[in-house]
Amino acid sequence: MIHATAIIDPSAIIADNVEIGAYTVIGANVTIGEGCVIGPHVGIKGTTSIGKNNKIYQFSSVGEDPQDKKYAGENTFLEIGDNNIIREFTTINRGTVQDGGLTKIGNNNLFMAYTHVAHDCQMANDIIMANASSIAGHVEVGSHVILGGFTIVHQFCHLGERSFAAMGSSITKDIPPYVMVGGTPTKPHGINSVGLERAGFSTEAIRSIKSAYKLLYKSKLSFVAAKSQLEIAATDCSELKLMSDFLKASSRGIIR
Repeated sequence: MIHATAIIDPSAIIADNVEIGAYTVIGANVTIGEGCVIGPHVGIKGTTSIGKNNKIYQFSSVGEDPQDKKYAGENTFLEIGDNNIIREFTTINRGTVQDGGLTKIGNNNLFMAYTHVAHDCQMANDIIMANASSIAGHVEVGSHVILGGFTIVHQFCHLGERSFAAMGSSITKDIPPYVMVGGTPTKPHGINSVGLERAGFSTEAIRSIKSAYKLLYKSKLSFVAAKSQLEIAATDCSELKLMSDFLKASSRGIIR
């Protein structure tokens, strides 16, 4: 299960049924859970915890030092959940002490080739990052978000649940839940209605979300006024409450 050429630090904790490929290097303080498959030429280091049934493909770098000039060798952390797929040449960095010290990734996420997750990012579940998409430090990504190939996300942005960014998007502000963005410059283009239908959202819920989108983007109300009206509408709709709560918490402002 472990190739003879793999180099594993004695302090690493590796479950019995983990597969580790040729020339992979696993450093001190790494924990790898049951059922994981680690390909050849993978580097895993730092205080990194990897859950169950993850598959990491060749030439990926997981748990490396943050790419931040303030980093001075502090002991920071990376936590990865279960059932994630990390494809070739993906890079995922640990946190920094200037934030919470933790980069955290949930479950069932797909990181396609050449994707990058920077320090202190918080990623939920069922996210897809297509080839060569990158998120900068301190970004928060909600569940079921899809980032098209070559998408880039500015530091400290928040991407709401089930939002969608088309290929080549350049995201510098928050994206509310359910909203699709794309183009150059990147602008909102309606809601992710196809994704919502596939996820089993009711016709009534999708209609309410479309109305909320029109309120935010088509009504010509100020952001403050639109946010206030959406908060009222959200009292009887859990889907809109998710959007309303996101808007209230947004500090960078939303793409408009």
